[in-house]
Amino acid sequence: MSTQLLPLSSLAFPDIDPVIFSVGPLAIHWYGLGYIIGILFAWWYGKKLLQNHRLWAHNQAPMQPIMLDDFVVWAALGVVIGGRLGYVLFYNFSFYISNPLAIPAVWDGGMSFHGGILGTTIAMILFARSRKIAVWSMFDVIAAGVPIGLGVVRIANFINSELWGRVSDVPWAFYFPNGGELPRHPSQLYEAALEGFVLFIILAILVWGFKKLKKPGFIAGAFVTGYGVSRIIVEFFREPDAQLGYLAGDWLTMGMVLSVPMVLLGLWAMIRAQMAAPEAARP
Repeated sequence: MSTQLLPLSSLAFPDIDPVIFSVGPLAIHWYGLGYIIGILFAWWYGKKLLQNHRLWAHNQAPMQPIMLDDFVVWAALGVVIGGRLGYVLFYNFSFYISNPLAIPAVWDGGMSFHGGILGTTIAMILFARSRKIAVWSMFDVIAAGVPIGLGVVRIANFINSELWGRVSDVPWAFYFPNGGELPRHPSQLYEAALEGFVLFIILAILVWGFKKLKKPGFIAGAFVTGYGVSRIIVEFFREPDAQLGYLAGDWLTMGMVLSVPMVLLGLWAMIRAQMAAPEAARP
């Protein structure tokens, strides 16, 4: 890749304040708003799916839509706790083991999607069992709406000038304020498109067009596979975390390593769902 880059071949970074507004010591950031939008959209969309009984096996939804009202808190805790612990363990363990008091400081940044999905999965399992809901269908309800939140959070990453891409001479590369003197891929926007909006459309087609909610676990598997594939693709354009660098050569990153098992697990879930006999809406 050429590093002889012309200034006019790339774009200036937009001047957008990461803080939307502040009241005294309280500041509302685009990043935090992204998580809120993601959780609320998944809650709203999940209720819409549950209200349409024709989408489900035996024309019966696996749970009452009102149950998602209670799950919102569980989901928020799963995302935040899992996302933070995932970042601590997978991306910057040496720093946090030396500075344990910094672990709860999520407002300073540092969240891992892989940890977040693990935390949310645990929350879904515990919630489903406590309410006697079929676990695979619970996964499907939530997974169908999650990509929109991912897309919005990635846009917030772009606004924050973080997680930018590798040096590039493509015309749409940006000069990030903290990304050095050379333009870089806006890899956050690539992720927003692939992991967010494209994946949401694919899942919507599977839900509404192919009625795959009738196969418990298929939509969840498609989401996990779709995210893993999208993340692996984007990792070829994304600058790896400075404290980790490349794990092998100049291409293998931690994001890839963590995404490969997701792809395999998602494929297994889809095959399992497709081959399984129809299940009742409630266990």
